[in-house]
Amino acid sequence: MEIEKFKEDLKGIGKRVNQLKDSIGTEEATKTSLIMPFFQILGFDIFNPIEFVPEFTADVGIKKGEKVDYAVVLDGVPSILIEAKSINEQLTKHDSQLFRYFGTTTSKFGILTNGREYKFFTDLDEPNKMDATPFLTIDITKIKDSQIPEIAKFHKDNFDIDNITSSASELKYLNSLKEFMTNQLQNPSEDFVRFFVGNIYDGMKNKQTIEKFTPIVKKGLSQFITERVNEKLSAALNTSVSVKEDEAENAEVMEVQLENEIITTPEELEAFTTVKLILRDTIPLDRLFYRDNKSYFNVLLDDNIRKWILRFHSNSSGMKITLNNSGEKKTYEIDSPIDITNYKDEIVTIVADYLN
Repeated sequence: MEIEKFKEDLKGIGKRVNQLKDSIGTEEATKTSLIMPFFQILGFDIFNPIEFVPEFTADVGIKKGEKVDYAVVLDGVPSILIEAKSINEQLTKHDSQLFRYFGTTTSKFGILTNGREYKFFTDLDEPNKMDATPFLTIDITKIKDSQIPEIAKFHKDNFDIDNITSSASELKYLNSLKEFMTNQLQNPSEDFVRFFVGNIYDGMKNKQTIEKFTPIVKKGLSQFITERVNEKLSAALNTSVSVKEDEAENAEVMEVQLENEIITTPEELEAFTTVKLILRDTIPLDRLFYRDNKSYFNVLLDDNIRKWILRFHSNSSGMKITLNNSGEKKTYEIDSPIDITNYKDEIVTIVADYLN
C-alpha cells in the first residue's frame, strides 16, 4: 500500500461526500455511494460476499436472525463489524445497536458510520464487550494528516489485530484529552480555572475570584496556543510573523483577536503562512498582515483593508478562499490551507497590481 495514494484516495472520498450529501436521502444510497467505496479504498473486495459480507447474521441472546449491515471476514473469521446509517442521521443514538452485535461474534472491531463520520470501537475496558467510547473518530470530509496512519492500519494489507489494539488505548485517551481541552478552552469549568488560579494567585480562591479569573484563563490559554503555533510556522518560514503590536488594538492585528470571542485558528495561520511562502520572492514579507473576524480570515498588503489579497473561510461544510483578482472576487473550494499554493499565479498577480 502506497501511503500518499491512500491519502489522496481518502480525500477523494471526502470530496465525494460533499458533492453527494444533499442528494442522498436513504441509508441504502449512503451505503452504495459512500460507505462501500471507503472500504474499497481499505483494500477489501466489496463485491466478494465471502470477504465483505452484507447483512451478516449476529444473533443477540434469544433474538435470532439479528443482522449487522456488513462484516469483514478474514481467513473465515469475522474481524470488523460495520453498522451503517443514512448520512442524514447522527450516530450517537445508534451506539447501543452495534454494542449488541459486538458481543455475539468473534470480531475485535466495530465501526459505526453514516458515510461522513466513522467511529472505530474495540474492547479496551472489558474483553468481548464493546467500549462505550470509540478509540478513533474521523470526519472523512475533514480528515487530518495525523489520522491517515491510524486508518491505514485497517487496510487489508496492513490489518493486524495486535498492532491496532496496542495503539487503540493511547488513541482513545488522547482523543478524550483533546476533546476535554477543546471544551475547556471554549467554556472553562470552575475546577479547571481553580487549578490555574491556584498556581498564579496567592489570594482567596472563592467563587468571586474564580469568576474574575475565568475570562483571563480562557484568553491566556488561547493566546498561548496561538503564539506557539505562530512560532512553529514562523520558524519554518525562517521569518517572524509581522504584527504591529503597538497598533494592534486599533488595527485589530493581534496574533489572537479575542474581542467578540474571535480566536485565530491553526488553519488560518497556516493559510497566512502559505501566502507568505508564495509571495516571498515578490515582496518583503513584513508587508503582509492578517486580520481575523467572524466571517473570514483576511490576508492584507501593508495592513490596508483596501489591499486585501485573500479571504480564508472555514466552517463545518469545508474550506474555501476568495481572491481579490483585479477587484473581482473569485471563490475556490479547498481541502486544506496548503492547497492555496494551487493559486500562486493569481495571488502574485493580485499583489503585482497593488504595486503598480
